[in-house]
Amino acid sequence: MVARDNVKTSHLLLLHLRKFAPLAAKTGEDLSFSGIIFFFYLYQMMEIDFQRYSDGLVPTIIQDANTGVVLMLAFMNAESVKKTLEEKKVTFFSRSKNRLWTKGESSGHFLELKEMLLDCDRDTILIKAVPEGPVCHTGEETCFNEKNTPKDFLSKLEGIIEQRKNSPSVDSYTSKLIAKGINKIAQKVGEEAVELVIESKDDNKHLFLNEAADLLFHYLILLQAKDAKLKDVIKILEDRHQ
Repeated sequence: MVARDNVKTSHLLLLHLRKFAPLAAKTGEDLSFSGIIFFFYLYQMMEIDFQRYSDGLVPTIIQDANTGVVLMLAFMNAESVKKTLEEKKVTFFSRSKNRLWTKGESSGHFLELKEMLLDCDRDTILIKAVPEGPVCHTGEETCFNEKNTPKDFLSKLEGIIEQRKNSPSVDSYTSKLIAKGINKIAQKVGEEAVELVIESKDDNKHLFLNEAADLLFHYLILLQAKDAKLKDVIKILEDRHQ
């Protein structure tokens, strides 16, 4: 099974493979999976309609790859797109500086590239990235005065658990449980599973749902302890469904 690259691919990869494989061979690049990914995005870059705008600058929307929140709007030219693809750190063309500008070059708050998409007219770019700090120059998380938090509660809860893991609090039940290690966490998940099974055999829906919530909460803690996320499990389910 081919290893997953950190940049998401799509079915278009196979459709365009014949078009950029000769380019890879000509430049001496090997056709490893990562190499193929790079040339796929390079081909996509050549599809961008930079000529649509007199200054050759294409509007680029930045979206958090994890939360889905729109972070900022900037502009890219062909050179900044190429640099972004090569370094996996998002680079724009700054109209005020009149040069290429890698987001985070001064602050350290880089944008790690995860995916690049084009709109239907090929004249607007959508980049999904992971920010390494606040995005706006004002210090805010986004340039639209929004909090960069997930819209769904489970993702928000996952973020809180991750915070309790990385920045433990002496008053936090979650931090204390994580500190006890994987065996204790797994044991707790098992206990909650048994309690859920017991309640499922009775007719008290309130108690059943509460035990289900306890199990789900501790399962999320277990995922964090194993350096995994709920979306990783969902991805497996999606793959099985296909």
